[in-house]
Amino acid sequence: MHSKNSHGSLPVLAALAGNILIMILKWTGFLATGSGALFSEAVHSVADVFNQMLLMVGIKKSQRVADEDFHYGYSNERFFWALISACSIFFLGAGITVYHGVIGLMHKEVAHISSIAFVILAISFVVEAGTFLLALRELRAHNKKRDWQETLEYGDPTTIAVLLEDSVAVFGVSVAFVSILLSKLTGNYLWDSVGSIVIGVLLGVMAIVLININRGFLMRKSIPEETEERVIEILENDPAIEKVLDFKSVVIDIGKYHVKCEVEINGSALMRSMYRGQALKNEFKEIDGDYGEFLRFCVDYADRVPRMIGTRIDEVEKKIKDEIPEVRHIDIEVN
Repeated sequence: MHSKNSHGSLPVLAALAGNILIMILKWTGFLATGSGALFSEAVHSVADVFNQMLLMVGIKKSQRVADEDFHYGYSNERFFWALISACSIFFLGAGITVYHGVIGLMHKEVAHISSIAFVILAISFVVEAGTFLLALRELRAHNKKRDWQETLEYGDPTTIAVLLEDSVAVFGVSVAFVSILLSKLTGNYLWDSVGSIVIGVLLGVMAIVLININRGFLMRKSIPEETEERVIEILENDPAIEKVLDFKSVVIDIGKYHVKCEVEINGSALMRSMYRGQALKNEFKEIDGDYGEFLRFCVDYADRVPRMIGTRIDEVEKKIKDEIPEVRHIDIEVN
């Protein structure tokens, strides 16, 4: 459920199970053939398994409820662990894979290519494609009103991580298949090393994209522009609010926003709502030139105004939350 901050659990679990299976298959294939491309794919799968375990840690930790140490909860745990996962992809997956490919080019290692390599790659392709489609469906289900740019910017980073990892994995398996096939057909095993380097570069690019996405959340990025404009519109449409000043916002979790702003109050509109009908006229008659009654009225009036402003702000906040449920926290100050 969204309220429990469980976005991304299903794609991550599916990807974890699938990658454990194909990791075992790829290592078996590498040990049997010595293929550099298969080695790269095996390292890629090890990195994916490790990364998806980190993503699950982040999801579980982010579900903890708010306490006296963290009043807004532990949502940022998701972004922190996703960032660690992306860094591990860059250093473990991309670094080792490119290094192995370069070593293969320099030393011209010989691979013993057999049909087992192609079978393993075919199985890997099917599994990776399945988890990719699952992640894609989950991401689109939670971002129906957003285009792809907004989805990648504000969607769940754990689901995006699985989506990108599996898309690279599907492409990487294809690269490995072609490079191994070319090596077998031409007898030139440099193709195998080139395939390893290409896979490593793909992992590096993907890692940089994921690092940038999670960096944005950890740096407390602002809410989507169209949402900000609608919140300001709702505020300024209220007759009691003259204009909105110093609007600030932050994404504190997936689909959970915090908004803060200052407003200028329209005093005449508040007076009209406070003293509808004959209320003010009746109080004037009760004073009837009595200075003591006038002082009592002034004290009572001074007490009513802040409560009236507070009540009106509460009403506007409720209207915003009803229309835009992602806005969970609103701080409105009177300028």
